[in-house]
Amino acid sequence: MATTQKKASPAAKKQGFTGVRNAFLIILVCVAVAFTLFFTWFGWEGHFADATKEQPIDVWGTIFKGGIIVPVIHSLLLTVLAMSIERVLAMKTAFGKGSLPKFVAEIKAALKANDFDKAQKLCDNQRGSVANVVGASLRAYREMEATSGIKKAQKIAKIQQAHEEASQLEMPTLTMNLPLIATIVTLGTLTGLLGTVVGMIRSFSALSAGGGADSAALSAGISEALINTAFGIGTSWCAVVSYNYFTNKVDKLTFALDEVGYSIAQTYEATHTEEA
Repeated sequence: MATTQKKASPAAKKQGFTGVRNAFLIILVCVAVAFTLFFTWFGWEGHFADATKEQPIDVWGTIFKGGIIVPVIHSLLLTVLAMSIERVLAMKTAFGKGSLPKFVAEIKAALKANDFDKAQKLCDNQRGSVANVVGASLRAYREMEATSGIKKAQKIAKIQQAHEEASQLEMPTLTMNLPLIATIVTLGTLTGLLGTVVGMIRSFSALSAGGGADSAALSAGISEALINTAFGIGTSWCAVVSYNYFTNKVDKLTFALDEVGYSIAQTYEATHTEEA
């Protein structure tokens, strides 16, 4: 009995790393790593002058004195770093193998020369999100060339529709996990503020008790407040930089998609006449 094998469509080809869809697992790993480091490395007795861990002798012991809020903020920081690495890999796949501006310029030149075979070959070599969308638009272009009985304006609309649908399929991959990074921008500052408030409460409690014996508790409270403030601000700073960087990358890619899509539609309009 003869069997037939289905050929994989261009869109079904493996494109590479497209992102982590279950970010919750990454968050859990970051939380586990942060709390493990807090109670093992930061809280190691070698970072303190005595076994009571009241007098830190280096920066690790000082961070430990920031209290239990520290590993929470540390979890947020590790999540930002992990998500940033994930976005770098995903964006690399989305942009394709070659330079995106060069690819767009070559596609526009091929369209201007009405060389669609070259344009398709460029897409096959480039790969990535832009190439996928351009390839879908080119297939719609050729399909409209072989279609008769509908008006030119309707054909152009169908080409644009194919372009928009392909773009919508690619956009979730481009923006995946960016809302999580944007959330940590606020959470980092707020969690640091929470640690600051907790540290100040301890400081004022030491002051209300009075007496020189409470100076250590006062110092510990102030230290906790300042460490959490610094850690929280640093986490938010990293999150802001990461979010803005990747948002700018997505904007550039979206602009390239729109530019090529407009060029394909204009090429069809310029090279085809209205059917009688």
